[in-house]
Amino acid sequence: MTREQKRAKSAFERVSKHKERPQDWRDQYGGMAHKLPVLVRQAGLAQALAFVESRGKDAHRALLEDLAQSLGLSKADLLRQSREAKLGEYLRLTREALAVAQWYKRFAQSVLDVEAGAGE
Repeated sequence: MTREQKRAKSAFERVSKHKERPQDWRDQYGGMAHKLPVLVRQAGLAQALAFVESRGKDAHRALLEDLAQSLGLSKADLLRQSREAKLGEYLRLTREALAVAQWYKRFAQSVLDVEAGAGE
């Protein structure tokens, strides 16, 4: 299995867990999944993750937890590493988080049926 297939499988399994949630919850989760790659590119990984966590919504916390698990980390470790990692490790973590976040965005659209801008 390729690295990209592993990312896709992990994201699909985690996003699929949320199919039976209420529509407004799915809209919040999926809407943030759509925004996350752009936030990371614009502000950097540490600021993007801090922004998502600061929103205080259960769906956003669930997205962070799912993303962290796809990266093989706990949410707390992901947040800590994004703040404390040395440059090389920070860049690697950013690239990996972006690659995984793209799958969350795709599956939010296809599995949860959430379009960009939902949940705002």
